[in-house]
Amino acid sequence: MLKKISKMPVQLTFTDRIFYAIINAFLVFILIIVAIPMLSTITLSFRPNTFIGSNLDGMFLAPWKWSTAAYRALLGNSGFLNAFRNSLLVFVMGVSTALFLTIPLAYVLSVKALPGRKTLTVLILIPYLFNVGLIPSYLVVTRLGLSNNLAAIFLPAAISTFNCLIMRGFFEGIPEELKESARIDGASEITVLLRIILPLSKPIILTIGLYYGVSFWNDFFHAMLYINNNALQPLPILLRNILMASGMNEFVEVNAFGEAPIQAIKAASVFMAAIPMVIAYPFIQKYFTRGTLMGSVKG
Repeated sequence: MLKKISKMPVQLTFTDRIFYAIINAFLVFILIIVAIPMLSTITLSFRPNTFIGSNLDGMFLAPWKWSTAAYRALLGNSGFLNAFRNSLLVFVMGVSTALFLTIPLAYVLSVKALPGRKTLTVLILIPYLFNVGLIPSYLVVTRLGLSNNLAAIFLPAAISTFNCLIMRGFFEGIPEELKESARIDGASEITVLLRIILPLSKPIILTIGLYYGVSFWNDFFHAMLYINNNALQPLPILLRNILMASGMNEFVEVNAFGEAPIQAIKAASVFMAAIPMVIAYPFIQKYFTRGTLMGSVKG
């Protein structure tokens, strides 16, 4: 009987239908707003040097007229490949370091029996609410000898208070009985974290890892501030130089495909910079909503 009731379709009222229609129309509108610039960027990146017409005409350029010269120019340029490698290193090392520091801190804050738990939470919230400013941060990073080091891009932001609180809320949602039973069996807190908490926390770990990954991949400010060596510049810095046409003539001359138009190279660089996040998101998307919602209940 219960199975038959659970399979019965939900009857929507007229008001519900109007509400869902408005929501769907709004989402379609947002999709159009996002899709038009993306379509424009993609078609512009494949635009041949022989194209004659306006940018609007280029948006509807037939695929059989596309040229891959801009992508060959980028992939054949050692500067772009080196910047991509640097960004990939920052991404991997940054996410690993951030999760390595955030997970233990969030677990400690989730232990309700911890003495001084509220005081520790307040101490963590103070720098989150009151930023010390740029000059003290710059002095700390430079005096630690992190200038011209890729670690200067991700170490200052290795622990996000916001992400830590979301993860703490998720840990608090795990039944306390599981932790207590492990402690009764003689497990230490590290064992509880590794054997009980982490296997049940895949959604929140992947969600927070995605937050950190997007932040580190797109980080432009720290790289501009602390990296002066061109060999260590990540992709956002090179992308900025390309978009601002800073040294663009030199950039085009060093590649073996001189027919690539500058505008196509700019668009191709923007598109290629977004590809890693576009590839990673579908694999994490199914955990994204669950991890964020469950982590924010008690956060």
